[in-house]
Order: sequence, then C-alpha cells, then structure tokens
Amino acid sequence: MSKRIVIALGGNALGTTLKEQFRAVRITAKAIVDLITEGNEVIITHGNGPQVGIINNAMTALTHEDAKQAITPLSVCGAMSEAYIGYDLQSALREELLRRDIHKPVCTLITQTVVDKDDPAFQNPTKPIGKFLTEEEAREVAAKTGYIMKEDAGRGWRRYVASPLPVSIVEAPCIKILSDGGAVVVACGGGGIPVVEEENHHLRGVGAVIDKDFASELMAELLDADMLILLTAVEKVAINFNKENEQWLSALTPDDADRYAAEGHFAPGSMLPKVQAAAKFARSKPGRRALITALEKAKDGIEGKTGTMFFQ
Repeated sequence: MSKRIVIALGGNALGTTLKEQFRAVRITAKAIVDLITEGNEVIITHGNGPQVGIINNAMTALTHEDAKQAITPLSVCGAMSEAYIGYDLQSALREELLRRDIHKPVCTLITQTVVDKDDPAFQNPTKPIGKFLTEEEAREVAAKTGYIMKEDAGRGWRRYVASPLPVSIVEAPCIKILSDGGAVVVACGGGGIPVVEEENHHLRGVGAVIDKDFASELMAELLDADMLILLTAVEKVAINFNKENEQWLSALTPDDADRYAAEGHFAPGSMLPKVQAAAKFARSKPGRRALITALEKAKDGIEGKTGTMFFQ
C-alpha cells in the first residue's frame, strides 16, 4: 500500500563540497526514486551544515573586501543554502524519474520555520558556525557584531548560535498542495529558515540553527504523513554503541526509546535527536511509524528487512 513519507537526508547524502554534492545527490536520487516507483508519495528534507557554513564564510569575507557591504544575517545564509541544495536535488530527482519514464514534477520550496523567541535555547547557544578565529579576533568580532563567541574544543574560537525547537512551518499548506498535486517536494532544508512572529504578522529571521530531524518530524505531523524516515550513516540504531556489549535494534517503542535516551545511549547532536524525533512521531497518532536507517537501505527498511522501526 502506498504511503505518504517524509524523508530526512543526512549529511552523507549531500557531501561537503560543490563537487561532492553534485555526485552525492545522484546516488541519493536513485534511492528516493526507488520509493516513488513503489507508489509512495515522498517529501524530502535535508541538512545544510557544511553548506550554510561555506555561505556564511563567503559572505563574511565579502564584508572584509568591501566596507560598504553589510553583514549577511544567518537566516539569509540559510535561505541561500536551501536554494542551492534544492537546485541539485531537484535536478537529480528529475533526471532519475525521467530515466525510469516517470513523469512527476519536482520542486524546491524555500521554507520558514517559526520558533519561540523565548525558547531557553537562545540563552545557551550550542551550535558553532563559521571560521576558527584567535581569541583576539573573536573578541573583535563580538564587539563589532554582538555575536556570542566561544572556544571550540581547543581548536580556536567560533561564533555560537542557538538551536531552538520548531513550533510551526509557515509553508506547510503549500507543501501539502504541491504534494497532493503529485509533485515531489524538497522543503524545510536545514530545518527551515528560523523566524519569530512579531506584530502585524511580520516574520523576523533570527540567527539560529534548527535541528533538521525535529523540523522533519513536525512537518511529517503537519502533512499527516504515514511514515518518517531519518537517514543516517548507519543501518540501525544501537545501544552501547562501539562497546563490547553493543546491540543493534530492529524495533523500538517510544517509551523504550525515551528510556535508552535517558540512560545516555545516544550521542547528543548525532543519534539522540533522530531517536527523539522518531519516538515523537510514532506516538503522535495511531498507525504512524518512523524508521532510522542508511540511505541505501531505505526501501528494505520500509519492507521491514532492516533499519530500526519506531511504533506504538
């Protein structure tokens, strides 16, 4: 039976440079189109870590070359990354679909994600971005811009930004209309452009990074998806990862996932948000399932042959 599936692509599906991304998305497109050929309705989200960093560094360098150039807000850098990653993804998907004689439109939608301006994350920025600087350079940047600068694991100083939780997705109705109309949609790239709601319906971009797994989960709920697939570098979720008693898991209930997370089995910023997002989606409505697996195993995972499936 066909399903509405939200697929969140991990960084290994995109590469870290322009050339790597061009090659990687062609492999990624084949795995996604495999799911479409089974009759599934697919909406795609993706990370943007390396890409938004490259854009941010380039725009910062421009201000050094031309004093008249204002600093480009991180929210704008995020919008740029959505467009340029989406451009490669939609081109690769279109080619792969037509190669299989499947005539479906493919589009990328620049997406805004609303966050709470009072989210506690803004008081404790945890996500490093931008170039490594000396302490002196970092203090100069902080004095000039007001950015929060911290030392990053002894490698130098960097700007740190908040990672607030997503509250709503502005373009969710547009995504649904496009998907209902038969289009393959790429949306909510990098978790979406973080914005806060102000008076007179104004949405103001903020310097933050939204976890793409949490944003993907929210989008899957808003679109009433049947399944959320979170793709990563490993085939299954493990407890006691990289230890002698390592155990790979084929299925998890949300309650078991919560218990393992509380016991510290999943790395923050890596597997933990995936497990938390998968558990949240699985308990959001009867019958919903979430899958964590590797890109090349997505089709087998849906069929129950591999991966870690989350269900109530």
